[in-house]
Amino acid sequence: MFGAIVFVCASGAGLILLRAAWGTTHHYRFYPLHYWCISLVCLLALVLAGCDRGGVATPPVSSNSTPATTKTSDALSSASHTWDDWFTYHHDATHSGYLPGTPDPQQLVQAWKTKLDGAVYAEPLVVKGHLIVATEGDTLYSLDPQTGKVNWQTNAGTPVQRSTLPCGDIDPLGITGTPVYDPATGIIFAVAEISGPQHILVGINADSGKVQMRRVVDVDGMDPTVHQQRSALAVSNGLVYIAYGGLAGDCGNYRGTVVAARTDGHGSLLSYRVPTAREGGIWTTPGPSIDAAGNVFVSVGNGAATSGDWDHSDSVLRLSPQLKLEDAFAPSNWQQENSSDADLGSMGPMLLPNNQVFIAGKSGNGYVLHANALGGVGGQISETNICDGQAMGGGSLVGSQILVPCNDGVRLLTVGSDGHLSIDWHMADMKLPAIVGGHTVYGLDTGGTLYAVDLATGKLRTSISLSEGVPHFTTPTLSGRSLFIGTNEGVDAVSFK
Repeated sequence: MFGAIVFVCASGAGLILLRAAWGTTHHYRFYPLHYWCISLVCLLALVLAGCDRGGVATPPVSSNSTPATTKTSDALSSASHTWDDWFTYHHDATHSGYLPGTPDPQQLVQAWKTKLDGAVYAEPLVVKGHLIVATEGDTLYSLDPQTGKVNWQTNAGTPVQRSTLPCGDIDPLGITGTPVYDPATGIIFAVAEISGPQHILVGINADSGKVQMRRVVDVDGMDPTVHQQRSALAVSNGLVYIAYGGLAGDCGNYRGTVVAARTDGHGSLLSYRVPTAREGGIWTTPGPSIDAAGNVFVSVGNGAATSGDWDHSDSVLRLSPQLKLEDAFAPSNWQQENSSDADLGSMGPMLLPNNQVFIAGKSGNGYVLHANALGGVGGQISETNICDGQAMGGGSLVGSQILVPCNDGVRLLTVGSDGHLSIDWHMADMKLPAIVGGHTVYGLDTGGTLYAVDLATGKLRTSISLSEGVPHFTTPTLSGRSLFIGTNEGVDAVSFK
């Protein structure tokens, strides 16, 4: 019985491969054809096969706005084209940074690089076969993850020039916090800092790039000039969570704030502001972590108080889904840490098994907390010196093992059943936040070299140096057999075998 006919066209070679299947037997023959015949058969095959990338609309981009793509290797042509979704910073709502079942690499090869309209501080996302990249040019791009070519691009506004701000270290300042994709609505949410200045929440259709919603997310009492939106966005139960800190240099009267906006664009904004006189920024790149009940965990930087009552700075806070303060933790020496800028606000809280939370900060000390009873001042389960330097950025979690991004090198920790920590290994070269695929840890140094090391031992498997520099706290995205890295000029893709 006739089962199927598959056409494979190669117009340059003037051949067509005809595959006919009867039952479980397959027959192949090559037939020379004229170019016009090949084209007709190819077109017919594409129509019959429905080769439209799953119905994803890819509107054309005008030639004068399409950034240059440089392909440096054909490695992706032999790699798997099954793209794993990566919807938010470090993959999921708890920021585990872990993709199980991924093959371990023997070699890393640069597949392509695409120059965009600004630096990429935000971690790229992978959404239904789209590589989503946000830039400091206030533009969101959908790229083909196999080639780096632009599917669509949407500009949210004019970014803020550094010369118009009282301090800061990003120029221009556009989209800095990692966007988030909401599967319930099919929308990608991002916050763009635009001239004015203002912080604008935009909701973009993942398939088409069309703007579905747009609203100002500066709340009363916030001066947009000195508040920076650097943390990754989070989404849960119909709300987008947006955290704010200050600009580099800590200028102006800013206070750490979390804002929640409904995903449908309607209703009033919800907000929580750290009750400190000044500072207490919620700025670390992972942003809020969300537990299974929808509770919001954030880490807070140093505040104005250096004596007297605790002002909830230098802390881990648990907020309700409606942003009501439910619980909090601070080290017993929070006053000293506020005085010396050695606070917990530099790393995001990690939600562990057994209803525990891990946090580390600029002091280099790591704390394990009870998630449902954070402990107030000095109420940790355990305290361990982790880093010789500072913990900065987002960790990753594999079971009871945590990868901590110390600025003197990533460390792997194991959390015991009693909540105490042990250090398994230290990779001095890998200084930026790492992720895990299968049994391999991937992370960068500040110069743009990407390392792949064995999860069990910390020993180097392979590495590759990227030609562009990378921004602060850059962390890779993993999908299929490819890694995507934001750079000072755009995005690079690295494949592995």
